[in-house]
Amino acid sequence: MSLASRLKVESVGRLLNIVFYAIAGIILFIALPFANYPPHIAIIGIISLITAYGLFVKRNWSLYTVIMLLLIVTTFAAYMLYYLATINLILEIGVVVYLILTWISAIYISTKRKTLSP
Repeated sequence: MSLASRLKVESVGRLLNIVFYAIAGIILFIALPFANYPPHIAIIGIISLITAYGLFVKRNWSLYTVIMLLLIVTTFAAYMLYYLATINLILEIGVVVYLILTWISAIYISTKRKTLSP
């Protein structure tokens, strides 16, 4: 019995999106003390966890939080990449991977939006 069927999630893609948003939120909360508690990282983490919950329970409003995160993360990543240019390569790679995964996840959720109704 697979994990997706035990959690009553129809597709593996949705399960991957739920896990992505949950892990991103947790990592952002872990990064808070190391970055001197900036509020924007906490807000992105909270919205990520809310999105993971909304996708798990199949709420229609989770599409709006996905789009909101897409816009916020794109702006955040552009700012980080511009101001951290060649200072910390590992951090820049992490930001680019986070940005790419956010775009892929938003495109997947927006194409499968018919399955969000309970």
